[in-house]
Amino acid sequence: MNTLPYDEINIEDLEVFANHGVFPEETRLGQKFLISLTMYVDSRNAGKTDCLEKSVDYGEVCHFITEYTKTYPCKLIEAAAEKLAEALLIRYTILKGVTLELKKPWAPVGLPLKTVSVKISRFWHIAYLGLGSNLGDKKAYLDNAVKSLDETKGCHVEKVSSYYVTEPYGGVEQDDFLNACLMLKTLLTPEELLEKLHEIEQAAHRERIVRWGPRTLDLDILMYDDIVMETDDLIIPHAEMHLRSFVLNPLCEIAPNKRHPVLKKTVAQLVHSLN
Repeated sequence: MNTLPYDEINIEDLEVFANHGVFPEETRLGQKFLISLTMYVDSRNAGKTDCLEKSVDYGEVCHFITEYTKTYPCKLIEAAAEKLAEALLIRYTILKGVTLELKKPWAPVGLPLKTVSVKISRFWHIAYLGLGSNLGDKKAYLDNAVKSLDETKGCHVEKVSSYYVTEPYGGVEQDDFLNACLMLKTLLTPEELLEKLHEIEQAAHRERIVRWGPRTLDLDILMYDDIVMETDDLIIPHAEMHLRSFVLNPLCEIAPNKRHPVLKKTVAQLVHSLN
């Protein structure tokens, strides 16, 4: 039984002749690959209306897979699968996620085998981010951060809150902040997203000198789906978000009913508790 909250459309063993491989004869001569794909969708509207535009055209998907696999050769089938999955999710916006298996029946291992394959599952995720600035042109820094995220491959900004003028936090004397929150649809992992946020901060000449000190741009991951994680570099959900009105107020504007995965309260309830 499918435990995912999505319906499935399946393509099994689509045969494609392409030039993936590590060895020169593989890239020069090419070989056969078999590709199986499960597309996770909400097919209810298509089923109720009998309208193709409300679903995904699996025939078109097969042609896209064939053309993409032939056009973008990779050394590793892991890389070929990763890039194809990403391309499918970006091209077909109705997809919630995919499970893709790339089989290599002619793998040059010098032993009898049926096939070698790699199988991956990739999904869109929803992250909520906090933004802040209290140096220079604050609005421009926030605007540019939103634009940079929306232009990042595998990312799409879904919602942005109003910009809030807030007093500085942490006891360091400095100018008022301009704060906001946004909702991001992304294919990036939490670690990849954090790296991207650091790149955007660096492009804004962010300097990490004084804790809670002034900064041109501050970007934080507040929540990422409903995951709870803690590493040396990243804690999700953000450890202090429930204590900060400059986070909760803009977040409540765009996601009042989003539930904190640890505290089990909605953002609106957290705002009420803080007040």
